[in-house]
Amino acid sequence: MDVDPRQYDNIAISEKDVSNIVLSYLIHNCYEESAESFMAGTGAKRPTDYLDNMEKRKKIFHSVLEGNALKAIELTEQLTPEILVKNTDLLFDLLSLHFVELVRSRKCTEALDFAQTKLSPFGKDGQYTEKLQDFMALLAYKEPEDSPMFHLLSLEYRQELADSLNRTILAYFNLPNYTAMGKLIQQTTVVRQCLNEEAGKDAPQVFSLKEFLKRR
Repeated sequence: MDVDPRQYDNIAISEKDVSNIVLSYLIHNCYEESAESFMAGTGAKRPTDYLDNMEKRKKIFHSVLEGNALKAIELTEQLTPEILVKNTDLLFDLLSLHFVELVRSRKCTEALDFAQTKLSPFGKDGQYTEKLQDFMALLAYKEPEDSPMFHLLSLEYRQELADSLNRTILAYFNLPNYTAMGKLIQQTTVVRQCLNEEAGKDAPQVFSLKEFLKRR
């Protein structure tokens, strides 16, 4: 049963609930040593199923962050070949990441050969056409980092791809693919937006951590 919002202030949050939220975040993001230390320090229960593939997920996650897409593909297929077979969008993104890293390394001939053999088959599907054009456009620039598609070479892009692959693996094994902390942040954001819309111009200024830290 849903709790009356007017009673939220009267709800007590237990230390166990807080521990579970923190632990799920650590495990989801493959912080194995931190998770082990946290469980030892708090006495939190060890979620066996959640920990089964964490070391493998960690290697895959960091392979993507490092731009080693082919290694990430290899490790993912070792874990279970079905994931990339069933998620062609993810396979395309990983292959494209390898192409991007070849361009970054100024191995343009090798990048072009790779695109023709591994990426061109995706061109038969219209949903990939625009993305392929963006990736191929990197070859037109002597300094790809200065191109309009510079974000494809950024750490943020690799982080997004690593997160997406991690969530897909978790979902495949019927494990939570979003952390409790992430869901809480999403819910808080939605509630705050709704309250601001209801209050209109009289709404308090939206809190910004970045602006808060600037004033410190």
